[in-house]
Formats: sequence, C-alpha cells, structure tokens
Amino acid sequence: MNNFLFDQQHIWHPYNRLPARQPALAASSTQGCTITLDDGRQLLDAMSSWWSAIHGYNHPTIIAAASEQLQKMPHIMFGGFSHQPATELAQALIDISPPSLTHTFFADSGSIAVEVALKMALQYWKSIGQPRKSRFIALQHAYHGDTFGAMSVCDPVDGMHHLFADNLMPNLFAKAPPICHHPSEPLDNQACLASLAQILEQHHHEIAAFIFEPIVQGAGGMRFYSADYLKEAAALCRHYDVLLIADEIATGLGRTGKLFACEWADIEPDILTLGKGLSAGMISLAAVLCNERIRAGISQAAPGLLMHGPTFMANPLACRIAHASVKLLNDYDWQTAVTQLQHIFSQAWQGLAHPDIVGIRCLGGVAVIELNRDDLAGLIQEFALEEGVWLRPFGKLVYSMPAYTMTATEAQQIAQVMASAVMKALIAADKQDTALKQQRPFV
Repeated sequence: MNNFLFDQQHIWHPYNRLPARQPALAASSTQGCTITLDDGRQLLDAMSSWWSAIHGYNHPTIIAAASEQLQKMPHIMFGGFSHQPATELAQALIDISPPSLTHTFFADSGSIAVEVALKMALQYWKSIGQPRKSRFIALQHAYHGDTFGAMSVCDPVDGMHHLFADNLMPNLFAKAPPICHHPSEPLDNQACLASLAQILEQHHHEIAAFIFEPIVQGAGGMRFYSADYLKEAAALCRHYDVLLIADEIATGLGRTGKLFACEWADIEPDILTLGKGLSAGMISLAAVLCNERIRAGISQAAPGLLMHGPTFMANPLACRIAHASVKLLNDYDWQTAVTQLQHIFSQAWQGLAHPDIVGIRCLGGVAVIELNRDDLAGLIQEFALEEGVWLRPFGKLVYSMPAYTMTATEAQQIAQVMASAVMKALIAADKQDTALKQQRPFV
C-alpha cells in the first residue's frame, strides 16, 4: 500500500476523522520559511508549524547544537542526574523571565506544562494547609491544551472540548474581555471585570488560581484584549489571594512584540508556562517557571516534593536545542522583525472589506482575519495552496503566525495570498448562496 494511502486509512491527524476524507500533503523537506512537498511544490509556511518554528526551519545555529548534542548524549533520565543543557537552559529562562520567577520545571509539551502548573497551584495550597482551594478560574474562550486538567480550564461551552464537559474538573469561568486591536487600546472592561470580581468574592476560599493567556487568547478565537484588563484582573486576584498562572505557550518569547505578553500589563505571575517557540519547532519541550512563594510552600509540608516527573523530562537534546533557540533571540533584532510583520500584514489588509469580514487585527507576529461564517476554512486553504502558501484556518478564523526570520517579501506574499484566498472564498460562497435562493420555490 502507498505510504500516504496507508496514512489516510490508519493514522489519526490532529482534529481529523479516520479514514481521512483527503490524504495529508506529503512533505519531504523544510528550509527557512519554505515547505517542499514530495511532488516538488514549495509552500511558504504562514503557520510556523503551529507557531513553534519562530526562527524558521533548519536554522544553522540550532542544527549545529542538535547535531553536537546527538553525538554526545541524546537522552538520560533526569531522576538522579543533571546535565549542562538543562542547567544552561534553566539559567537562560530565569534570566529573561519576570524577575520573581526563579525556579524551573521541564515538561514534555505545552499541554503537560499546563497540567504541571495546575498541579503546582493545588499542591501549594494543600501544603500550606488550605486544601479547600482546589478550583480554578479561567476566561470564556480560553484554550489551554488537550489533556484532562488543561481541558478543564478551556471554555466549556464554545471550546473544542465540550464533548468531555461531564468528565472534567468543575471550574469557574469569567466573562472574557472585549476584543481590541492593540493592548494599549482603552476599552470599557467593567462588565468582564465585574464578572471576575463576583466569582472571586463568592468563591475565593475555594479558588487555587486564575489561569489566563495574556493579551492574546489563541485557539479559542485569536482574541486580543487590553493590558488594562489584565492589570486590573491581576490586582483583583492578589486582593483575594488567588494565584496567577500565565499561559505563555503561544505568546511567550516574542510573539506579541514583547518577550512575554505579561509585560504589556507589567504583571508578574506566580507560575508561567512556556512551549512552542521554546524549542524552535525542532522537538517537543516545555517549561514551567514559578516564584519562591510556590517553591517554599510546596517544600514545607509532606511529601515536600513536586509530584510530577515525566520520563523525558529535561531531555538533553531538547534542552540544548531550546537553549540555542533562546540565545538566538539575543543574536538578532527579533523585536524589529516582529514589528515589521505586524506592519506588513496591517498595510496589506487595509482595503480588505466584505460584509462577512467582521474583524481584522494584527499584533506582533499574529495576524487575523475573522469571518462571519465558519464554513469556508477548507476552501480558503485550497485557494492559498494554489498560490503557494500553507494556511490552516479554523472555524471563522483565517490567521498567520509566521517565523520571525521571514523576509519582508515572504510576509507580503503571505498577506496578499491570504487576502486573495479569503475574497475568492467569500465570492464563491456568495454565488452559491444566490443560486440556492433562486432554486427555492415561491410559497
């Protein structure tokens, strides 16, 4: 059987049926911001492999680090051992993170990092004699991962995990802040802050932490919100002695134009999660950082150990790659590069208009076209592929989160192709809608 026919019949892909209706694209190689297919076609990657390949593919510095580590020690258990890649990466992360975050836990993936963060918060309260504080507040439209703890803090109604709502830890959800175009935009946040304040006032004695995606809610809608909301929400949580967990898996390491999105609101969480760009799209790795309060609390009571320990925790190969990725951020002006991406997409989409386009927003390396209908993602992807661009829209959202190292010409091509694909799909849908109306008999 042909390899890709076998794939179509036997291998599940993310959020896809089995057998798949269509075979997956056959990728053969990557370089820079380009994906080459088996048939020779080349696609500009607008997604940076689900937002992770922040320096593009096959960056020579990262390839060299990986190759050297492969020859030396690809893996060793972290129980009872330590190694230079882990210690160097931990030091680098502590150096660039908010100053109070001085302790690091390495995890396998972003979703597992969220599990560890939730577990840290729960164990902290148990250790200091407040076991009743065992629930979490999250925001409507939140997305934090696909594992069970992470799913329990995703939007239970409009999120992608509603199928499992009856199987999850019952948590609390505050009204999401309104969408803005830039974190500095002044907005009326009173209704959503009142929602959060009411939950805190009524339930603070049982709430362990408030978990949030700072400034950009990702897979729950690519929603940008104001720094003022985050600053005031953090102050409310501090008032009621509720911990702060910042999920920076998608936003951390420069994606929004700041090294950490929390910087827009000038807040320091108790716990922070990192993933995706941490290991530059090369290998799975995540990290959880916490402050001294959390470490000391967990350590003061039996068992005195953080009760988590993945088999591949602090994998030396992954740590070496991640350290090279973090160091690269100091080797080029990523902030200017990300600002340039924002400018290019904003300029390219200035004249984009259609009744079914309800919003266009760009922040740092995140560019979003939001539609009024959710049935065009496949068609838009098809049109983009015809023009040599890899997109993966979902629902009403057509977006790009490209590599920071993308050239201005490449970014302009992606922005123009996205606009073209969206308009072609909307025009085709308009024609189909008109044809259907004409076919209906008069009554």
